[in-house]
Amino acid sequence: MISFDYTITGELGIHARPAGILIREVKKHKSRVLFFNGKKKAEGIKLFAIMQLGIKYGSTLGVIVEGSDEAETAAAIKQTLETYL
Repeated sequence: MISFDYTITGELGIHARPAGILIREVKKHKSRVLFFNGKKKAEGIKLFAIMQLGIKYGSTLGVIVEGSDEAETAAAIKQTLETYL
């Protein structure tokens, strides 16, 4: 299991477009991904669940990656977050 936090620097936070980009990246890998914000959690492949986390500019998004390719998946998600958020 790999976990990390990422502070959102995109002005609009996580809305439909960046959530969709994250989901596409998660689906490329075998590992299970869980996003969280405080007590709220969302599976990495569920658009509305990710959007309901309420991640805004300056918020911290927690990420947990677990599976056979977790290192590769975590690196890809970090890169996606840095590029789009």
